[in-house]
Amino acid sequence: MRDDRIIFSKKRLFMYSLDDIDMRLLAAVQNDAQLTSDQLGEILGLSASQAGRRRHKLDTAGYIIGYTARLDPARLGLSIQAFVQVHLNRHSAEHSKALAHLIARQPEIVSAWTLTGEADYLLRVYCATLDDLNRLIQETLLTHPTVARVHSQIVMNQTKDDAPLPMAAD
Repeated sequence: MRDDRIIFSKKRLFMYSLDDIDMRLLAAVQNDAQLTSDQLGEILGLSASQAGRRRHKLDTAGYIIGYTARLDPARLGLSIQAFVQVHLNRHSAEHSKALAHLIARQPEIVSAWTLTGEADYLLRVYCATLDDLNRLIQETLLTHPTVARVHSQIVMNQTKDDAPLPMAAD
């Protein structure tokens, strides 16, 4: 199965077609970013150099946007995970930019989304204690001039870990 996509490179626009091997490579590195070219070659039925070239091509084309290590929040003392919905009292590009800047400066906020619907933003937050979460909400978010209110939900248990992206079936 081929998936034709136009890729925007910093240097030029080019067409790149994903084949089955590319899709399997992406699935493999998404599950284990530390795979060596030798290991990838074994998985894909390619030589190590062919697997390495394909990974590099997918990396350069922008399909792979980075490599990270997943850490255990509890082992790092971050025992509180919460989702915080932020509702704005006014909307403008300037206010949205100011709130985005505030969100970006808070290390406890690990991801943020703008939404349609009732809430304007959804924040994923990790804190060491409930007091830390309360301070983030009361002293940081609610003091922002465009924030009308927030709703927070504390995670009791994560029943499914953050999973890899679904890959198209053959």
